[in-house]
Amino acid sequence: MSDKTIILLAEDDRGHAGLIKRGLKRNSIDNKVIHFADGQEVRDFLFSDRHIVQREKDASYILLLDIRMPRLDGISVLQQVKNHNELKKIPVIIITTTDNSFTINQCFQLGCAKYLVKPVGFEEFEKAMADLAEFIKTLMQVQ
Repeated sequence: MSDKTIILLAEDDRGHAGLIKRGLKRNSIDNKVIHFADGQEVRDFLFSDRHIVQREKDASYILLLDIRMPRLDGISVLQQVKNHNELKKIPVIIITTTDNSFTINQCFQLGCAKYLVKPVGFEEFEKAMADLAEFIKTLMQVQ
């Protein structure tokens, strides 16, 4: 992985999506980001179903995934990605407001690489984005 890695952002809240994108840029993540408004859209893109823009078979991806989304929730997307022979290598980072320990454990058992609870305060959010950017940079070096 490198700066050519494409970041997929599945987030139904446009405000949160904008904050995440700006947070990554402020922390030197200048990779292409493709935003999806719900779980079904990102699932269709990854599985090349009914989506105008389809994933490139030889591209590297990192998936930033919210849990509570319309049409198809993030846990279902995570499960489908990690059960697919080709897609399971994509690192999935959960970014959500859900801090329930059962849900967190479930996501790790399904194969997420990191679980981040969205902070409410601005300073906490900035720090979380800096930590996320460092984690993404590490992922890009490893793969």
